[in-house]
Amino acid sequence: MKKKKKKAQLPIRINILFFVVFLLFSVLILQLGVVQILNGEDFQEEIERTNLDTTSIPVPRGKIYDRNGNVIVDNEAEYSITYTPPKGVQAEDRLEVAEDLAKYIVMDDKDTLEGITERNKKEYWYLLNKKEADKRISAEDAEDMENAEVYNATLDKITEEEISDFSKQELEVIAIKKELDKAYSLTPQIVKNENVSTEEYATIAEHLDELPGINATTDWNREYSFGETLTSLLGSISSQEQGIPAGEEDSYLTKGYSRNDRVGKSGLELQYEDLLRGRKEQIQYTTKKDGTVIDSKTVVEGQRGKDLVLTIDMEFQQEVDKIVEEELKAAKKEHPYENQYLTDALAVVMDPNTGELLAISASHYNEETKEYEDSGFRALSDAHTPGSVVKGATILAGLDSGAIKPGQSFYDRPIEIKDSPTFRSYSTGLGSMTDITALKKSSNVYMFYVALRMMGENRYPFPSKEIPRFDSNTLQVLRNYYQQFGLGVATGIDYPHESTGYTGTSNSPGLTMFQAIGQYDQYTALQLAQYASTIANDGYRVRPHFLKEAREPIASQDELGPLYKTVNTDVLNKIDIDDNYLDRVQEGFRQVFQEQGGTAYSYFKDADYKAAGKTGTAEVGYYKDGKKLGRYFEP
Repeated sequence: MKKKKKKAQLPIRINILFFVVFLLFSVLILQLGVVQILNGEDFQEEIERTNLDTTSIPVPRGKIYDRNGNVIVDNEAEYSITYTPPKGVQAEDRLEVAEDLAKYIVMDDKDTLEGITERNKKEYWYLLNKKEADKRISAEDAEDMENAEVYNATLDKITEEEISDFSKQELEVIAIKKELDKAYSLTPQIVKNENVSTEEYATIAEHLDELPGINATTDWNREYSFGETLTSLLGSISSQEQGIPAGEEDSYLTKGYSRNDRVGKSGLELQYEDLLRGRKEQIQYTTKKDGTVIDSKTVVEGQRGKDLVLTIDMEFQQEVDKIVEEELKAAKKEHPYENQYLTDALAVVMDPNTGELLAISASHYNEETKEYEDSGFRALSDAHTPGSVVKGATILAGLDSGAIKPGQSFYDRPIEIKDSPTFRSYSTGLGSMTDITALKKSSNVYMFYVALRMMGENRYPFPSKEIPRFDSNTLQVLRNYYQQFGLGVATGIDYPHESTGYTGTSNSPGLTMFQAIGQYDQYTALQLAQYASTIANDGYRVRPHFLKEAREPIASQDELGPLYKTVNTDVLNKIDIDDNYLDRVQEGFRQVFQEQGGTAYSYFKDADYKAAGKTGTAEVGYYKDGKKLGRYFEP
């Protein structure tokens, strides 16, 4: 009986087991139903997610301030319509977007419509008449051509008559499509950012769901708070259409730029591009195999560029500009014949101890337009004959080389050299000169004797109509001394381009003597400023610079952000000359301005400050189209 009872219990256990298995299978079937029916589409999209693409959104450039915190260059916000195409977008898709967008914006300004090319029209006509156009190239002809060749051959078959009668509305569509065609996948391209009306901006924003890839956003343009002041040195930036410089794509692309990014093209905008550019906002897109964007997120927050603080004092700069232009106008008006060839007045104001540039100014008389132009860049690029300004370097060269001794005197009388013009000073009554008084009264004859003695000619007074002894290395020796002061070499300024002046290619006793009075090689106004500063700074030549410091950008419009970088004084070299000799030249420069008989005394005797320096007037030839028209004096 006990055995029978046990056998009766076995089927019950099996039934329980089957029931549990049934429940498990039911749960599994239910879960499969949930996965396939309720979440099937989401999981299918997840499966099809194959690409994560990151694109970078440009940010506004950093601002530029003067040394007193006044904004020089700002960013002016403006409405902008942009297009960000998904991956794999086709020409037909862009045309459809262009047609829809044309309903809400106007693209009828003259420059835009005139910018439509014949090819733009043919491409538009092709999309509207694709089947008919494709028939114009036979299958046999197409067989031996690449797809691009077939396309171009098809466009060639479109006649001028077929593209000659587009309506104004169609031309606007073509103009929009032209901008859409420039866009790179997942990268914003500006469609319109000039004269976007409030109504256009609002209408686009309301219809974004109908315009795939289109966005109503804001763009910026550079705004100059002081008008044209300093703009020739500040430089310019490219438009989005111009993008990064042609020929330098690889360099810019490796730095994270896009091809249509706006970058500095010249001046300080180019020099400090790395600081001004800012950090782009980076957006990561998740796309399906067909290029459709199904998700996006910001992975790097954007930040506008660093703000630059320049050494320039803009109010002072404006005053210098005014004086320079007034002096040029006055010179041409008061002495029209003598100054008929005079075209430029230039000024550089530099702290000799630090190299900070307080003002750089140049006024240029345009002979074609008869207008005076603000062109400060000429102080860095244009070389001029300096005249007697360089005599301080000549005296130091003579003293250091042993050609003359401190206080040595020469009587200022004309020197006659065989087969050469007479070598004389501007006046015949200067009398006996020492190294110091020769600077004070600007004696040419004294400098001629310095050059003669450096050449190995020690006869004094020099015999009339004789040929001097001549060491052909003397001219280069003299130049080597000048270069210690920055004459004939790069100043080291923080600017993309500067001239190192002009160096004559001939060599003779007469040219060496002319070099000693500043009548041979040519220098820029900036080089002359560095030369004078080196003498003022006890022989230390410092690098001139525009940048004082860089600051982190902040949201406030009224204050500068935290300090990012500061520019310290950079000593390029100390002139290798006895300090006692330098003292004598400094004294000569002081007497030029402060003592009666000095060449600048009459102009500065009533000044409420003590000036020092060296005057100079160069006699130069004026050439046009390779023909010498005359000579004039350049102070």
